[in-house]
Amino acid sequence: MKLRCAIVDDEPLALGLLESYAKKTDLLELAGTYSNAITAMKELPEQPVDLLFLDIQMPELNGLEFSRMIPADTRIVFTTAFGQYALDGYRVNALDYLLKPISYTDFLQAVNKAVRWFELKQKADALPATEKAPDFIYVKSNYKLIQIELSRILYVEGLKDYVKIHLEDESRPILSLISMKAMEDKLPSERFIRVHRSFIVQKSKIKIIDKGRIVFGKAYIPISESYKQEIQNYVNEHFV
Repeated sequence: MKLRCAIVDDEPLALGLLESYAKKTDLLELAGTYSNAITAMKELPEQPVDLLFLDIQMPELNGLEFSRMIPADTRIVFTTAFGQYALDGYRVNALDYLLKPISYTDFLQAVNKAVRWFELKQKADALPATEKAPDFIYVKSNYKLIQIELSRILYVEGLKDYVKIHLEDESRPILSLISMKAMEDKLPSERFIRVHRSFIVQKSKIKIIDKGRIVFGKAYIPISESYKQEIQNYVNEHFV
């Protein structure tokens, strides 16, 4: 797999260094280099790329602002000399984060991570519609792609732009930057059910319903009015 990439950095030395790295990396096809985000914003939509190396601290339009304007299919690797921006990079779903001065080893690791991401996406997109859905999903958490077996999911909890995925036999949930709507679309509806604007549960894991709440150990999941009938229908199907 070869990825089309572009580089945006207002520092000539940093731009030149990353350009040299990209040109000697067989996994990349360099589509363009830009010294500011304004120019990149005008040209990139006409020639979209798979991977964008994007400086954060730039005049007029910084990298964080620009990252919210690019196509969702373009993966971002942030480059900066300022470590405090790491968290902001994660909030806009960056694939990776490289601290300047950037070594070729670090650059190549980010490229390999991007290739793995696109390979997984390509395999998922290539599955025939009639083929049995896989019994797992991939989510991004802490810059990693993590495979989660559907059978281990108890429930999903929404927190603004994030979700917590609570698993059986795991004390800590997996945190991922994804909306509840996107997560609901990922999960097969025959196995999972929305019970509240902030909760999705796996049907087969529902063992106790107490006073309008689903009980998972010490956790109590509320069932909102708009979802009560759907839950009741599911229970009625299995009631003896």
